[in-house]
Amino acid sequence: MSMNGAESLVRTLVASEVDVCFTNPGTSEMHFVAALDSVPGMRCVLGLFEGVVTGAADGYYRLSGKPASTLLHLGPGLANGLANLHNAKKARSGIVNVVGDHATYHLEHDAPLTSDIEGVAAPMSHWVKSSPKAEGIAADGALAVEAARTAPGQIATLILPADTAWNPGGAPVTAKAPAARGAVDKDAVVASAKALTAAGGAGMLMLGNVALREKALNYAGRIAAKTGCRLLSEGQNAHLERGAGRVKIERVPYVVDMARGVLKDVTHMVLCGAKQPVAFFAYPNKPSILTAEGCKIAPLASVEDDLEGALEALAAELGCLNDAPAHMAALDRPATPTGEITLDKIAAVLGAMLPENAVVVDESVTSGRGFFPLTANAPRHSWLNGMGGSIGYAMPVSIGAAVAAPDRKIVTLEGDGSGMYTLQSLWTMARENLDITIIVFANRAYKILQGELTNVGVQNPGPRAVDMLSLDRPAIGWTNLAKGLGVEASRATNCDELVRALRHGLESKGPYLIELVM
Repeated sequence: MSMNGAESLVRTLVASEVDVCFTNPGTSEMHFVAALDSVPGMRCVLGLFEGVVTGAADGYYRLSGKPASTLLHLGPGLANGLANLHNAKKARSGIVNVVGDHATYHLEHDAPLTSDIEGVAAPMSHWVKSSPKAEGIAADGALAVEAARTAPGQIATLILPADTAWNPGGAPVTAKAPAARGAVDKDAVVASAKALTAAGGAGMLMLGNVALREKALNYAGRIAAKTGCRLLSEGQNAHLERGAGRVKIERVPYVVDMARGVLKDVTHMVLCGAKQPVAFFAYPNKPSILTAEGCKIAPLASVEDDLEGALEALAAELGCLNDAPAHMAALDRPATPTGEITLDKIAAVLGAMLPENAVVVDESVTSGRGFFPLTANAPRHSWLNGMGGSIGYAMPVSIGAAVAAPDRKIVTLEGDGSGMYTLQSLWTMARENLDITIIVFANRAYKILQGELTNVGVQNPGPRAVDMLSLDRPAIGWTNLAKGLGVEASRATNCDELVRALRHGLESKGPYLIELVM
């Protein structure tokens, strides 16, 4: 069967189970667009901005465990998507980026969109390659998929010159199956068991990545029951499974002094898929390392390793494989609050109303720091955070999560400042009729930066500094923006209105936005 290079690449992706493409194409990608139309088995989702496209691919991997592809236009298009590729890289999400380029013979003319695409891609990619010949595109595509699947997930960027897309290509290639995660080191298991046994209540098991899934958390709960150690996760997590019937775990607080307080009595810390806790930023006269001086760190397994297997081996070493896990959450919803809005009341509304098997995508920034305690005993759900700190992640990630798990309700917690970075996400949600309920916390300020101004030592900021951190004059009208992009929306100014709006969003199918005025 005769096919061009672009078609051979699409057939390779589909054969390799990369069957979703989040796309924002341009002229150089038109043959790839045509191939998407002619090859069955690929779902295409259009985003109006590349940051939506790359963030959606991140969310898709977090829920499915499979890479999606993206289609981006030359260096500037890729550059527009880099912030959410940074977040995806920190989340260890596997993504196959396909980036169009000028035809090989056109590059020497330095047309306006000519750029160093490999140079743009390198900082946010684990694997980068430009495919110089049409006959080799399929093989290079298979290599990109294999790179993206490399545990725990990698960013692979394949550059596709226009003439290699339209010239005759080779036969499709199926990517090799992903290799298993690395086996746990026996000496590390023994050392971790000794550390936690010796420390007792002053020991801590710090978990990250897939160590935060239900089965792995059950092993961690057994280890805590046996040794008396505490359980903690990193402050930001790609996918934490929590709720009734699961082991309850808290996060390292964002605020340095709070984090130091939580960790001050920990003498021994065992790391499983996590790093030693550090401050999000440097602050004058505050430490970067959050653990107490003298705390001994025992690495059990790195993020590339078989984390569930490591915890199982540690439980076996401690003789508690069949023990009941500690810290199990029981179903216990808070009462639904009424009256004026407070942060604790918002947390109670979520705890009272989150549906079974929901996926919470959290970019509530300052508003959501205290949401965990009152949602811990809600029905089983997943909680996704921004891993890289680059804002504008939540609505794009929600798109990918909804595509990956159409049977689950996505609940997006979004700040008004960060939401404006990827507002175009709402259009894609409407176009695809994705089952997403968004709460926008409209405090009309970059609230986190107001706090950071004090944290770095600015005690009495002047009017110009304050003005740079406010989102008024004019206030952003989120309900109007949502409706203009095809999403049903309402406004809430108190708990009663929030409950009514959230109930409507959770009971309906498709996207729904609530502007919560705070």
